[in-house]
This record gives sequence, C-alpha cells and structure tokens, in this order.
Amino acid sequence: MSEHPSAAAHAQTQADFAANLASVRERIARAEQAAGRAPGSVRLLPVTKTVPSQRLRLAIAAGVDWLGENKVQEALQKSEELADLPQLKYSVIGHLQTNKSKYVARFAHEFQAMDNLRQAEALQRRLELEDRTLDVFVQVNTSGEESKFGMPPEAAPGFVKQLPAFDRLHVKGLMTLAIFSTDHAAVRRCFQTLRAVRDTVRETDERIAELSMGMSGDFELAIAEGATVVRVGQGIFGARALPDSHYWPGFAG
Repeated sequence: MSEHPSAAAHAQTQADFAANLASVRERIARAEQAAGRAPGSVRLLPVTKTVPSQRLRLAIAAGVDWLGENKVQEALQKSEELADLPQLKYSVIGHLQTNKSKYVARFAHEFQAMDNLRQAEALQRRLELEDRTLDVFVQVNTSGEESKFGMPPEAAPGFVKQLPAFDRLHVKGLMTLAIFSTDHAAVRRCFQTLRAVRDTVRETDERIAELSMGMSGDFELAIAEGATVVRVGQGIFGARALPDSHYWPGFAG
C-alpha cells in the first residue's frame, strides 16, 4: 500500500510535528489494543529521508528520537549536522552497497536491509575498525517482486544461521516491504509470510524476535500480524515532493 493515503499535513512547526506524532502514536496504540498486543510493544521508526536537518530539529524537539534513512550519504550528512543531539539514533533502511559500509559502521545504530554475506563481511571489518556493534534486520522479499531487494523467504533461515560468525552484528529480526497495493489481503499476506519466516528462524535462534514491517498507509495491518517496528514517514512529515521510487529503487509509495 502507498503511504500517500495516510500522509499528514506538511508539518512546518514543532506544534505541527507534535500533532502528527500524537496522531500516529494513537493509531499504533489502537492497533496494538485491537490485536491484543501489549501497549508499547511496537516501536515507531520515523522515516526522515529528504527532510532537511533544520526541519528535523523541529521534529526532534517534538519527540522524534530515531531517524530512518534510505541513502547512506544523506544519513551520514545528517549525523554530522545533528551531532549536537547525542540522543538521536540512526537506522539505515535502504539497500547498502558494500563500498559504503564504512559510513554505516561509523554512525548507524541499526541496519535494516541485510540480504547478503558480502554486506555482513564488509560491515564486520568496518565495525572492528570503529570498535562498534550494529543491530541488524535481515531483509526478506515477501512480495516476490523482482524490483525489490531482499532474499526469498525460503532462503532466510539458512542465511540467518551464518550470521553468528559476525560478532559485531547483532541480528534482531527481519524486515520486509509489502506489495504496493490497495488489496489489503495481498498486503497482509506479505506480513504473514515474514512472521512465518521469523517463527521458523526462532526455532533455532530465539534472538531473532523482531519484525520491521508496515508504513504510513498499512501499519495497522502489520501490527495485527505481529510487527514490532513500523516505518512511518509521510504520516509524520507530510507528502514528499517526489515519489519514494525516486529515493528507494524498487519501492512505489
């Protein structure tokens, strides 16, 4: 599903951001309750791509403490521009080329698009040099669309079994992008697939507990299917000037 149907008004002031955040958090709380989930069991990850640092400062003052970024260099720039705010945490949620792993190792707290061993090897080397660790989600392509990154669901359990060799990577869970569709059943199937893969993986590794799935237009469905992290951009910041496919190849929204 698209983020656009649930895009908020374009926030310009701290009060605007506070109102949008309150609205999103209320939606999350209602979805948790409807699904019989404990209050606070779902983490909100604001997706801040294309939002300039000065505007982000207003959102941060309103309560944003995580920044989810698709492009590594944009995220790195923001980490430098906002270095006076040490409470911020950065999550890289877009595809990572191995030659940019040095930047992720330098500033990121989380990487949500792990889908091959070359990434793991490159990040491990760089994290050793930086003497840091990194929380990681394995990206699974649950829609079967060739345009999307991520491994096939059947490949994920075997891949996850190889990751303990990389001690600087703390594998927390799985991530997916649902199919872009107004068909709720089709979207929900993507979330159900990711949950099923997670359950299979947990039979041999109980650390793999989290599910990052759902965005502004569909996160209630994701929460109903077990999401522990929802990635919300336009519900907080308002519609972007260009579609997500411009910033995130393989995703329309």
